[in-house]
Amino acid sequence: MTILNREEYAAAIAAWDTSSKDYSTIQKLIPPNYVFTLSLDQIEWVKKNNKCKDFCSEMGVYKSQLVLILCPLEANGQKISVNEYPYSILAELTTNLTLVETKGYTLVKNAVLSKDLQRVDQTADMYFPVANMPIMEQDKAVAAIELWRDEGSTWFYRECDEFKGTRIFKRFYVPSEDLNPPKEGLSYIVCSFGIKFSEIYQRTLVTLIFISFYQDLQNTGSVEVISNTYDWSRPCPPICQL
Repeated sequence: MTILNREEYAAAIAAWDTSSKDYSTIQKLIPPNYVFTLSLDQIEWVKKNNKCKDFCSEMGVYKSQLVLILCPLEANGQKISVNEYPYSILAELTTNLTLVETKGYTLVKNAVLSKDLQRVDQTADMYFPVANMPIMEQDKAVAAIELWRDEGSTWFYRECDEFKGTRIFKRFYVPSEDLNPPKEGLSYIVCSFGIKFSEIYQRTLVTLIFISFYQDLQNTGSVEVISNTYDWSRPCPPICQL
Protein backbone atom coordinates (compact mmCIF):
# COMPACT_ATOMS: atom_id res chain seq x y z
CA MET A 1 0.00 0.00 0.00
CA THR A 2 1.45 3.37 -1.02
CA ILE A 3 1.67 5.71 1.99
CA LEU A 4 2.45 9.37 2.68
CA ASN A 5 3.64 10.48 6.10
CA ARG A 6 2.30 13.68 7.66
CA GLU A 7 4.99 15.90 6.15
CA GLU A 8 4.59 14.40 2.67
CA TYR A 9 0.81 14.68 2.98
CA ALA A 10 0.98 18.41 3.85
CA ALA A 11 3.49 19.07 1.06
CA ALA A 12 1.34 17.23 -1.50
CA ILE A 13 -1.77 19.22 -0.55
CA ALA A 14 0.16 22.51 -0.81
CA ALA A 15 1.59 21.47 -4.19
CA TRP A 16 -1.90 20.87 -5.62
CA ASP A 17 -3.09 24.20 -4.24
CA THR A 18 -0.31 25.89 -6.21
CA SER A 19 -0.66 23.73 -9.32
CA SER A 20 -4.43 24.19 -9.57
CA LYS A 21 -3.95 27.88 -10.33
CA ASP A 22 -1.92 27.24 -13.49
CA TYR A 23 -3.61 25.75 -16.54
CA SER A 24 -0.42 24.51 -18.24
CA THR A 25 0.58 22.64 -15.07
CA ILE A 26 -2.88 21.07 -14.81
CA GLN A 27 -2.64 19.85 -18.41
CA LYS A 28 0.56 17.97 -17.56
CA LEU A 29 -0.83 16.53 -14.34
CA ILE A 30 -4.28 15.44 -15.53
CA PRO A 31 -4.59 13.63 -18.89
CA PRO A 32 -8.35 13.35 -19.52
CA ASN A 33 -8.32 9.54 -19.85
CA TYR A 34 -6.41 8.79 -16.61
CA VAL A 35 -8.01 7.35 -13.46
CA PHE A 36 -7.20 6.48 -9.85
CA THR A 37 -7.23 2.86 -8.65
CA LEU A 38 -7.84 1.94 -5.00
CA SER A 39 -6.45 -1.41 -3.88
CA LEU A 40 -8.28 -3.71 -1.50
CA ASP A 41 -5.91 -2.90 1.38
CA GLN A 42 -6.50 0.85 0.87
CA ILE A 43 -10.25 0.28 0.89
CA GLU A 44 -10.03 -1.76 4.09
CA TRP A 45 -7.85 0.95 5.69
CA VAL A 46 -10.55 3.58 5.11
CA LYS A 47 -13.30 1.29 6.39
CA LYS A 48 -11.28 0.61 9.55
CA ASN A 49 -10.36 4.23 10.33
CA ASN A 50 -13.34 6.25 9.06
CA LYS A 51 -16.14 7.13 11.53
CA CYS A 52 -18.40 9.26 9.29
CA LYS A 53 -21.02 8.54 6.64
CA ASP A 54 -18.54 10.14 4.22
CA PHE A 55 -14.79 9.91 3.85
CA CYS A 56 -12.46 12.51 2.35
CA SER A 57 -10.39 12.15 -0.82
CA GLU A 58 -7.80 14.93 -0.91
CA MET A 59 -6.08 16.01 -4.12
CA GLY A 60 -2.31 16.31 -3.93
CA VAL A 61 0.80 16.43 -6.08
CA TYR A 62 3.57 14.01 -5.12
CA LYS A 63 6.73 13.44 -7.20
CA SER A 64 5.19 15.51 -10.03
CA GLN A 65 2.09 13.29 -10.22
CA LEU A 66 -1.51 13.96 -9.19
CA VAL A 67 -2.50 11.75 -6.29
CA LEU A 68 -5.75 10.96 -4.51
CA ILE A 69 -5.09 10.85 -0.76
CA LEU A 70 -7.47 8.97 1.53
CA CYS A 71 -8.42 10.78 4.76
CA PRO A 72 -10.74 9.35 7.44
CA LEU A 73 -13.33 11.57 9.12
CA GLU A 74 -14.80 11.78 12.61
CA ALA A 75 -18.55 11.32 12.98
CA ASN A 76 -18.96 15.12 12.85
CA GLY A 77 -17.04 15.39 9.56
CA GLN A 78 -13.76 16.62 11.00
CA LYS A 79 -10.57 15.01 9.66
CA ILE A 80 -8.96 12.38 11.85
CA SER A 81 -5.26 13.02 12.35
CA VAL A 82 -3.28 9.92 11.36
CA ASN A 83 0.42 9.22 10.89
CA GLU A 84 0.07 7.62 7.46
CA TYR A 85 -2.13 8.48 4.48
CA PRO A 86 -2.75 5.95 1.69
CA TYR A 87 -2.71 7.45 -1.79
CA SER A 88 -3.34 6.48 -5.41
CA ILE A 89 -1.55 7.93 -8.45
CA LEU A 90 -3.58 9.20 -11.43
CA ALA A 91 -2.61 6.78 -14.20
CA GLU A 92 -3.73 5.30 -17.50
CA LEU A 93 -6.12 2.37 -17.52
CA THR A 94 -4.52 -0.96 -18.38
CA THR A 95 -7.77 -2.58 -19.56
CA ASN A 96 -11.21 -1.54 -20.73
CA LEU A 97 -13.57 -0.27 -18.05
CA THR A 98 -16.79 -2.28 -17.79
CA LEU A 99 -19.79 -0.73 -16.05
CA VAL A 100 -22.50 -3.20 -15.08
CA GLU A 101 -26.02 -2.42 -13.93
CA THR A 102 -29.10 -4.56 -13.47
CA LYS A 103 -31.96 -2.24 -14.40
CA GLY A 104 -35.30 -2.61 -12.66
CA TYR A 105 -35.99 -6.32 -12.29
CA THR A 106 -35.16 -7.91 -15.60
CA LEU A 107 -32.83 -5.76 -17.73
CA VAL A 108 -29.07 -6.33 -17.47
CA LYS A 109 -27.02 -3.55 -19.10
CA ASN A 110 -23.29 -3.59 -19.80
CA ALA A 111 -21.27 -0.60 -20.97
CA VAL A 112 -17.58 -0.78 -21.84
CA LEU A 113 -15.27 2.24 -21.92
CA SER A 114 -11.87 1.93 -23.60
CA LYS A 115 -8.58 2.84 -21.93
CA ASP A 116 -9.14 6.30 -23.44
CA LEU A 117 -12.55 6.48 -21.73
CA GLN A 118 -14.52 6.23 -24.96
CA ARG A 119 -17.65 4.10 -25.21
CA VAL A 120 -16.78 1.02 -27.25
CA ASP A 121 -19.58 -1.38 -26.42
CA GLN A 122 -23.02 -1.41 -24.85
CA THR A 123 -25.47 -4.30 -24.55
CA ALA A 124 -28.81 -4.94 -22.91
CA ASP A 125 -30.31 -8.39 -22.30
CA MET A 126 -33.47 -9.61 -20.64
CA TYR A 127 -33.33 -12.24 -17.87
CA PHE A 128 -35.65 -13.71 -15.28
CA PRO A 129 -36.79 -11.26 -12.59
CA VAL A 130 -34.46 -10.59 -9.68
CA ALA A 131 -34.94 -8.15 -6.82
CA ASN A 132 -32.29 -5.44 -6.96
CA MET A 133 -31.68 -1.75 -6.37
CA PRO A 134 -29.05 -0.18 -8.65
CA ILE A 135 -27.10 2.46 -6.75
CA MET A 136 -26.49 4.79 -9.67
CA GLU A 137 -27.91 5.16 -13.16
CA GLN A 138 -25.25 3.75 -15.46
CA ASP A 139 -26.13 5.97 -18.42
CA LYS A 140 -25.57 9.10 -16.34
CA ALA A 141 -22.22 7.79 -15.10
CA VAL A 142 -21.01 6.98 -18.61
CA ALA A 143 -22.18 10.37 -19.88
CA ALA A 144 -20.40 12.17 -17.04
CA ILE A 145 -17.14 10.30 -17.73
CA GLU A 146 -17.35 10.96 -21.47
CA LEU A 147 -18.07 14.64 -20.82
CA TRP A 148 -14.98 14.81 -18.61
CA ARG A 149 -12.85 13.26 -21.33
CA ASP A 150 -14.17 15.62 -23.99
CA GLU A 151 -14.52 18.87 -22.03
CA GLY A 152 -12.42 18.52 -18.87
CA SER A 153 -9.57 20.53 -20.37
CA THR A 154 -11.97 23.32 -21.36
CA TRP A 155 -13.44 23.31 -17.84
CA PHE A 156 -9.98 23.78 -16.31
CA TYR A 157 -9.08 26.53 -18.78
CA ARG A 158 -12.18 28.56 -17.89
CA GLU A 159 -11.66 28.06 -14.16
CA CYS A 160 -8.01 29.18 -14.41
CA ASP A 161 -8.67 32.03 -16.82
CA GLU A 162 -11.75 33.55 -15.17
CA PHE A 163 -11.41 32.50 -11.54
CA LYS A 164 -7.64 31.96 -11.13
CA GLY A 165 -8.22 28.37 -10.02
CA THR A 166 -10.01 29.35 -6.80
CA ARG A 167 -13.08 27.24 -7.68
CA ILE A 168 -11.14 24.11 -8.67
CA PHE A 169 -11.66 21.12 -6.37
CA LYS A 170 -9.25 20.59 -3.48
CA ARG A 171 -10.92 17.46 -2.14
CA PHE A 172 -14.01 15.29 -2.53
CA TYR A 173 -16.41 14.02 0.10
CA VAL A 174 -17.40 10.50 -0.84
CA PRO A 175 -20.25 8.38 0.59
CA SER A 176 -18.74 5.57 2.67
CA GLU A 177 -21.24 3.21 1.07
CA ASP A 178 -19.11 3.42 -2.08
CA LEU A 179 -16.58 1.19 -0.30
CA ASN A 180 -19.23 -1.36 0.71
CA PRO A 181 -20.62 -2.77 -2.55
CA PRO A 182 -23.52 -5.24 -2.19
CA LYS A 183 -21.51 -8.15 -3.58
CA GLU A 184 -18.64 -10.24 -2.19
CA GLY A 185 -15.28 -10.71 -3.85
CA LEU A 186 -14.28 -7.05 -4.30
CA SER A 187 -10.80 -6.77 -5.87
CA TYR A 188 -10.28 -3.04 -6.40
CA ILE A 189 -12.09 0.22 -7.18
CA VAL A 190 -11.44 2.56 -10.10
CA CYS A 191 -12.14 6.26 -9.51
CA SER A 192 -12.80 8.32 -12.63
CA PHE A 193 -13.41 12.03 -12.85
CA GLY A 194 -16.74 13.05 -14.32
CA ILE A 195 -18.56 16.29 -15.07
CA LYS A 196 -22.16 17.04 -14.16
CA PHE A 197 -24.34 20.14 -13.96
CA SER A 198 -25.46 21.27 -10.51
CA GLU A 199 -28.94 22.80 -10.39
CA ILE A 200 -28.17 24.27 -6.96
CA TYR A 201 -24.95 26.03 -7.97
CA GLN A 202 -26.05 26.57 -11.57
CA ARG A 203 -22.70 25.52 -13.00
CA THR A 204 -20.83 22.40 -14.04
CA LEU A 205 -18.94 20.61 -11.29
CA VAL A 206 -16.35 17.85 -11.34
CA THR A 207 -17.13 14.67 -9.42
CA LEU A 208 -15.44 11.33 -8.73
CA ILE A 209 -17.27 8.21 -9.89
CA PHE A 210 -16.41 4.96 -8.11
CA ILE A 211 -16.52 1.72 -10.12
CA SER A 212 -15.92 -1.55 -8.27
CA PHE A 213 -14.36 -4.68 -9.75
CA TYR A 214 -14.87 -8.20 -8.50
CA GLN A 215 -12.95 -11.42 -8.87
CA ASP A 216 -15.78 -12.94 -10.88
CA LEU A 217 -17.11 -9.86 -12.75
CA GLN A 218 -17.73 -11.10 -16.28
CA ASN A 219 -20.02 -10.05 -19.09
CA THR A 220 -22.13 -13.20 -18.74
CA GLY A 221 -25.55 -11.70 -18.10
CA SER A 222 -25.64 -13.01 -14.54
CA VAL A 223 -28.72 -11.66 -12.79
CA GLU A 224 -26.80 -11.75 -9.50
CA VAL A 225 -24.90 -8.59 -10.46
CA ILE A 226 -26.63 -5.51 -9.07
CA SER A 227 -24.31 -2.66 -9.99
CA ASN A 228 -20.62 -1.85 -9.93
CA THR A 229 -21.05 1.91 -10.35
CA TYR A 230 -21.51 4.07 -7.27
CA ASP A 231 -22.85 7.37 -6.01
CA TRP A 232 -21.57 10.85 -6.84
CA SER A 233 -18.89 12.38 -4.64
CA ARG A 234 -19.09 16.05 -3.64
CA PRO A 235 -16.29 18.42 -4.70
CA CYS A 236 -14.94 21.04 -2.30
CA PRO A 237 -15.17 23.80 -3.31
CA PRO A 238 -18.04 24.50 -3.55
CA ILE A 239 -19.63 21.72 -1.47
CA CYS A 240 -17.50 21.85 1.67
CA GLN A 241 -18.30 20.55 5.14
CA LEU A 242 -16.66 21.04 8.53
